[in-house]
Parts: sequence; C-alpha cells; structure tokens
Amino acid sequence: MTDTTRPDGGTPLIPLPHGAARLLTTVGAVATIASTTLAWTWTAEFPGDLTVTAYPAGLQLLTLTGGILTLLYALTLWDVRGLRWLNPARTTAPVFLTALAAFAVTWYTILAIAIELGGLANLEPGGYVAAIASLLPVIGALALPRPGDTWKSYFAKADDIPRPAPLPAWAERVAITLALALGLVVFTYGISTPDDEYGETFSGFGLLVVFSAWALFSAGLTDRFSALNARHKGFATSMAFLAAAVFPFTQTEDHNANIGVNILIFATVALGLNIVVGLTGLLDLGYVAFLGVGAYAAALVSGSEYSRFSGTQLPFWGAVLVGMGASLVFGVLIGAPTLRLRGDYLAIVTLGFGEIFRIAVNNLDGSSGPDITNGPNGIANIPDLEMFGFNFGDPHDIGSFTLGRFANYFLLMLIFTAIVVLVFTRAADSRIGRSWVAIREDETAATAMGINGFRVKLIAFALGAALAGLAGTVSAHVSYSVVPTPYQFAGAAPPNSAFLLAAVVLGGMGTVSGPLLGASMLYLIPEKLQFLKNYELLAFGLALVLLMRFRPEGIIANRRRQLEFHETGQLDVPEQKTLPEDPAVTKAGA
Repeated sequence: MTDTTRPDGGTPLIPLPHGAARLLTTVGAVATIASTTLAWTWTAEFPGDLTVTAYPAGLQLLTLTGGILTLLYALTLWDVRGLRWLNPARTTAPVFLTALAAFAVTWYTILAIAIELGGLANLEPGGYVAAIASLLPVIGALALPRPGDTWKSYFAKADDIPRPAPLPAWAERVAITLALALGLVVFTYGISTPDDEYGETFSGFGLLVVFSAWALFSAGLTDRFSALNARHKGFATSMAFLAAAVFPFTQTEDHNANIGVNILIFATVALGLNIVVGLTGLLDLGYVAFLGVGAYAAALVSGSEYSRFSGTQLPFWGAVLVGMGASLVFGVLIGAPTLRLRGDYLAIVTLGFGEIFRIAVNNLDGSSGPDITNGPNGIANIPDLEMFGFNFGDPHDIGSFTLGRFANYFLLMLIFTAIVVLVFTRAADSRIGRSWVAIREDETAATAMGINGFRVKLIAFALGAALAGLAGTVSAHVSYSVVPTPYQFAGAAPPNSAFLLAAVVLGGMGTVSGPLLGASMLYLIPEKLQFLKNYELLAFGLALVLLMRFRPEGIIANRRRQLEFHETGQLDVPEQKTLPEDPAVTKAGA
C-alpha cells in the first residue's frame, strides 16, 4: 500500500508501528463521529440541549464536523482514491491538526459542562465516550512520521507541494464556486450562533475554525485555492460579492444583518487604512477620525432636527460627496504639515490629531465652543435614506424573503465595498501604486530615483481619508446617531484606530481580502464574546501575539511580505546563488 506521508519526515513522537498509528487515527475519528449521537449531559441547562440521543445538537455538531475532517484526512494516509486532492503536500500535519480541532471542541465542551453545571456528575456516559474517542486520533497522529524534526513543523506548510494536473477552466470555476459557498456557510453559522451566556457555541466554533484552517494551510489547499483565484481573478471576485449578497437571504432575523452591515463598514475603513499602512508604509494611529468626519458631515446635512443645519437635507448622493469631501480635506490638512515626518514621529502626530478631532467634536456644543456638533450628545434622529422611492428603513418583500432595515443597508454597503475594492486594486496596480510600494520599501532610494515622496504620501493619505469618509456616511444613517465616543484610539470594541490597524495587520497588509477578513474577525469576536467584558482586550492581545509569532505576515499574506518575514528555504522559493555557474569563470578561477 502506498504511503502518502512525506519521506523526509521526522521521528514520530509516540513509538507505534506505522500501520497501527494509521488504524488508531481512523478508528478514533469514526468513534468521535459516533459519540455525537449520544447524550453528553442529563440537563438542558447547558446551551444546545446535549441531552438528546440518535442525532447531534449544539456543540456536538462542531465535534461531528471535526471528526469528519479527521476521518477524511486519515483516509488520505491509506491512499484512498478520490481523496488525494485533500492533501497535496502529502504530509501528516493536517491529520494531526484536524484531530486537534475535534479534540479541542470536545474537551472544551466537557470542561464547560463540568464548570458551569457544578462538577463531572453532570456528564452522561456519552460525554466520557466522546472525551476518550476524540483523544485517540491525536495519539494516532502523534505516532505518525512528523512533517519535520520540530513541533513547529506540524503548523507549517510543506515546502515542496507538487503542481496539480491541469483542469478545464469550467472545473476550476466550479471549485472556486464551491469553496466560496462553503465560506458563506461557515460565516453564516458563525454569525448566527446563539448568544449564550458564556459564548460556549461561538468559542467552540472558533476552536474548530482555527485548527481546521491551519490544517488546510499545512496541507497546501490554501495555496491551491490562491492559484485558482489568480487564474480566474475576475470570476472569483464576482462570486465572492455574489456570496456576500446572498447572506441577508439566509437570515431569519435582522439582528445578524446589523452585524453584517457594521462588519462591511469596518472592513471598508480598514481597506482605506490599508492604502496608508499596507501600500505606503505610513503608521497612522488616528485614522478613525476620518470615519468620524464623514459621519458628522453626513449627519449635519441629513435633515435631523438635532443638526445645526436642520433645515438642510441633501439627497443621499449629495451627502456621500459631502462626507467624502470633508474627510479628504481633513486628510490633506493633517497630511500636509505632518507627512514630512517619518516612523514613530509620524505615528505620534497622527495619534495627536485623532485625539484632537474627538475632543473638538465633544466641545463644539455652544458652551465650550461653537454650536456645531451638539457636544457629547451628538446628532440624533438621523432619518433613514431614501433613493428612487426606496426607503431603506422599511422592510421589503422579495419573493418569499423579507429584507429588513439592516438587510437593506447591508446590500447598499456591499455596493460601496465593491467600489472601494475596485479603487484599491486599480490604485495599487497603477504607477502611483508602485510609487507607494517604493516609498514603503525605502523612501530615500525612491526619492533618489525621482519619486516625489511628499506628493505620493499625501495622495495616499487623502485617498484613504476619502474612502473612510464614504463609509462614515452610511454609518451615520445605520446607527441613527453620531456621538464622539467611538472615535478614539483604543476601546473594547470597534471602530477605533487600534482595531482598524489590527485588522490590517492581522488580515495581511497590502492585500484586498486580508483587511476584509481581519475586520470581520475583529468585529464578530467581541460581538459574540461579550461575557469577557473587561478581559476582551487581554484575550485579543494574547491572540494577536500568538499570530504575530507564528504568522507575522498576516492570515492572507502578500507574497512580498512572506519573503520579508521568512528566510529563503522556508517558502517554496528557490535559493539565489551568489555567483553564476559559468564554466569560463570556474576555469579562470582554477
């Protein structure tokens, strides 16, 4: 029987015969799947009602998913036809990581039952069976040949992934469509998880997603999918936005659409910051102020009775232009005197300007300053948008589906996100985009080559500010009011400058999908883990430290960033020789 593991693997951590290790992993995966049909506790007080038998419920569904993934990757060790594509790298790492995913979810559930309900006495025999069954594949995976000689090899991608056989264009597009459909299912499940008292379901979902995504990365599937996207870039982008547009139709309550529209607003602002930080390399710590400028500008011309210009109500497109224009002017006014600074000095100055904006709008209340922003009370009762007779505040029926207020704004914001993505990609691929990258890599060398560094940086600053102002315009109408509180450097929840910067770094600087993914994670996680309260920032900081340790280039990495953060040989990049192998040179040297 063919052994699909890498021939250069390290010594197994547990001394077992290779056949026994494969059998233990496979049997353990089957037992893990079977354990989800048993009752894990006797009381329905634990979220998800794990008292039922014959079918999984609650967190058992996540254990079932982890068990199925473990079984599929275990079967690749047996060289089962039709499953080889799951493990292009031919490594044991994804087997271990998927087993770890099922183990983590199961043991987290067992411990949560014991802690929350007051002891192990609250477990049914099925809970003990699940705990033991989920441990077996982990032991079996540790008895398989390691991908390398260190523990870190379990969490790294193999260097030599064979190229796949060419597929017809239609087959590749079907693969992209299926992958995006799976992504929509995962996101929909995550955003629809019930608001448990201690976030049990979402925590288990997070454990499963993290280890499963790591398994796909180590198997080389993410690289295969990236290559498909590169060959069908236009089709993949269109299908991604189509999947996002389908999202409101999968929801039965408007609350989840509210989370979705706020994620899009946050992601759009992060894309604007990605121009400044990711492409140009300027550390801006007060970027959220541009979102606030756009929101306040739109609120002032919205026709709200609390606006200083309550008699003025511009149509939506006029409000969009006002918000973008105000943010652009504000960006130029900040950038013109400060962009001659570099590094930490620029970061400190932008932080100061961000705080100046928040303090200014907080004091423009008619007593501490001119009556413009209504001070800490902000501008309330902002009316809903109305375009071409379509009122975004009213529910609308489309066939058998009813789109609520937030679903309407979600689809509107999705259009704006598509516009921002188009602007970002076109700008990044243009001459000015190459100038931004040159400034980021070495401003002195770029200036010596004839690039006007100050002008190029000012354009990036102004464009990023205008895109943030665009998102702020929609944000003002979605939230019904604008107050100074969110527009600060750091806070327990987005939007704030620290979270925006983290979304860019976490997702992957210089990429399009990176900030979108980072913003989605950083908005959704605090929303679902509200029980952490004052410990949210601590948990977020620890997670960020771990990510920067193991993947400093971000989740979705720019190729150039990968080469910067990893030595030659850690990626599938041929080593560069210092001298050409020229026979004449060799002979002369001899």
